[in-house]
Amino acid sequence: MDDLEFERDGLEVYRAAYDLAGVEALRALPANKPGVRLQNDRLEALLAPITQIARERLGIGAQPVRAVLFDKTAAANWSLGWHQDRTVVVRRRIEVDGFGPWSRKNGAIHVAPPIELLQRMATFRIHLDACGPRNAPLRVAAGSHGYGFVEAHAAQTQAERGPIVECLAAAGDVWAYRTPILHASARAVEPSRRRVLQVDYSADDLPGGLEWRGLGESQ
Repeated sequence: MDDLEFERDGLEVYRAAYDLAGVEALRALPANKPGVRLQNDRLEALLAPITQIARERLGIGAQPVRAVLFDKTAAANWSLGWHQDRTVVVRRRIEVDGFGPWSRKNGAIHVAPPIELLQRMATFRIHLDACGPRNAPLRVAAGSHGYGFVEAHAAQTQAERGPIVECLAAAGDVWAYRTPILHASARAVEPSRRRVLQVDYSADDLPGGLEWRGLGESQ
């Protein structure tokens, strides 16, 4: 489904957004293990192609605020049920109305912001390997970005209200969606390496002295 519209459906795809050299540069970024947030001073420059798209969708102030590398293989072949991404990463904990609960993961401070902030964000998934229908493509419930906060026990029922899109991709393709859209991933039937760099973007400044953690090593 390449006829998706970002505002209407909450997701869309950009084919061949990265050429082979761009994919190889992202593959070369050091990561101590998959599924961990990346902090690298080179990363923002490498994200320039999607930062331009993010600014067209979210506004000129859009910036990357979190990057996570996922690396699904035959040895690491997990599944995730229907859910929303509900947290952001900040530099320090400051109590602000509407922000919470708080948590710490791998040394980083996470907090759940108001749903309205998440609805203004976008998440970009840069495919560093091909992902076919039997290699656990992300499944996204089109239109669910407008549902507001969805309780975990209701996520599957809510996801089934609209069409389900399988995010098939070649290396270099980029899928983008509104950050709180409902999504899920099954275990791969025929697992092969499936690396995805997932980057969250926001054009908002955080309130009350809160600051985005950012991508740089010194931030």
